[in-house]
Amino acid sequence: MIPEFITLPKLLWPILPEGIWGATMEEVEDRFAFNPKRLTQFQGLKRALNNLFAAGCKQVYLDGSYITAKPLPNDYEVCWRAEYVDPDKLDYVFFDSSMNQYSQKKKYLGEFFPDFRTESRSGMPFLEFFQYDKSTGIKKGIIRIDNYLTGGANDN
Repeated sequence: MIPEFITLPKLLWPILPEGIWGATMEEVEDRFAFNPKRLTQFQGLKRALNNLFAAGCKQVYLDGSYITAKPLPNDYEVCWRAEYVDPDKLDYVFFDSSMNQYSQKKKYLGEFFPDFRTESRSGMPFLEFFQYDKSTGIKKGIIRIDNYLTGGANDN
């Protein structure tokens, strides 16, 4: 279940409280696809997750201004669990990290990072990096979505 936003000093938009919050795609759509831009981004996210999950990914973690109260987010970010993924079934754009994930943004309207990669400036694994506000360092919440094509991930 996705909790209510919290407002903290120094932040431009209300955010999710600290933690990893499990949600279904229906819950994500109901909560975050509330205007035409956000709906288009949600549709890109769903297309991407259909490919990731069909390739064997067990779960993903959704981050970015898309999961804040910002009315018109630029995009979203996803960290995906690479274990069990068959690279032969995965869209090639998930391997392309050139030009700030340009091909990913163009095709799916978001950025995708496998869980074994680290964020270059902080040196943190992306799953950990996603749990901090980039400008303030404040801990924040992210969303976990289990593989809805196979019934999810039981081995967090």
